[in-house]
Amino acid sequence: MGLFKRGSVWWMSFTYQGKQIKKSTQTDDKQLAKRIFDKVRGEVAERKWFERLPGEDRTFAEMMERYMTEHSARNKAPRSHVRDKSLRDHLVGQFGEMTLAEITPSQISGYKTKRRGEGASPRTLNYELSLMSHAYNLAIKEWEWVRENPVKKVSKEKVNNLIERWLTLEEEQKLLASSPRWLKEIIIFAINTGLRQSEILALKWPRVDLFRKTITILEEQKNQGRDTLPLSEGALAVLKERARARRGETELVFSTGNATRIGSRNLARAFYSALKKSGIETLRFHDLRHTFATRLVQAGVDLYTVQKLGRWKSISMVTRYAHHYPESLRAGVEVLDRVGKKISTNLAQRSKSEVTASL
Repeated sequence: MGLFKRGSVWWMSFTYQGKQIKKSTQTDDKQLAKRIFDKVRGEVAERKWFERLPGEDRTFAEMMERYMTEHSARNKAPRSHVRDKSLRDHLVGQFGEMTLAEITPSQISGYKTKRRGEGASPRTLNYELSLMSHAYNLAIKEWEWVRENPVKKVSKEKVNNLIERWLTLEEEQKLLASSPRWLKEIIIFAINTGLRQSEILALKWPRVDLFRKTITILEEQKNQGRDTLPLSEGALAVLKERARARRGETELVFSTGNATRIGSRNLARAFYSALKKSGIETLRFHDLRHTFATRLVQAGVDLYTVQKLGRWKSISMVTRYAHHYPESLRAGVEVLDRVGKKISTNLAQRSKSEVTASL
């Protein structure tokens, strides 16, 4: 056991459970370093000392910085990385200066209460907690900074996934009449394809086959999957119009007058301006995707087909639309009618045969 110097800082060396331990006292004051060392030596003798992982003294802000650099930026789609930055900012604002060992489930629960008071939705809160939890998991398994993940002991918010909004035909007419031509084309295309906003704005001509009436969508995820989808006449008409108006060398299907990509903020600004002008309330651009699915179900299209056309990951994500077409269940109960009629017919024939035999 002993004290030694590294640069201007005093370090201590001692044996714990047969293992040589070297730790910084984090001070250049020899007297203070000696008092720290004496305290540690006493704890070791009384078996009250335990080895702290190096990350337990690191701040939450340091963990999130490493997470964003080593994981989010490298492994996530650009759009997801941007969202992570926003979620990270809220978390760091609350926990940034705290060490990882100081953060408790109770404090995280208090953060949830605070964010709810600020108007954060349950879904947003769950996104924030998921990001925090994932960073802690990496800090445990890969970086060996801490031993426990306090987020795992905090319950997630309950999200009502059954609430959706879609455009009626009357509302669609009002919205289109209130939209500039370029926005009108995008709205019609969204309703007829169910594509997400980012997919529409990123769509390029090499992925369009007007002869086969299909488009190919490249997934943003790491597996780089692709889906080739058939086009309705409404969507095809928009693409043919865009092809006639195509400018310059841009490969983008939907572009600005300068043949550059339309910014999502500019699209949102124009969309909400058209909503205000048309008098339509509580509608998001993403609700055009709900409109696509709802109209298919209302027309009697089965949920499996809707799932494939909209590229939802599972059938359970589409069942929210099932209530829009209760008539689709009628075929099921009509089977009982056919079975009942068959039984009645058989009974009648049997009775007739018995009467004939008795004669």
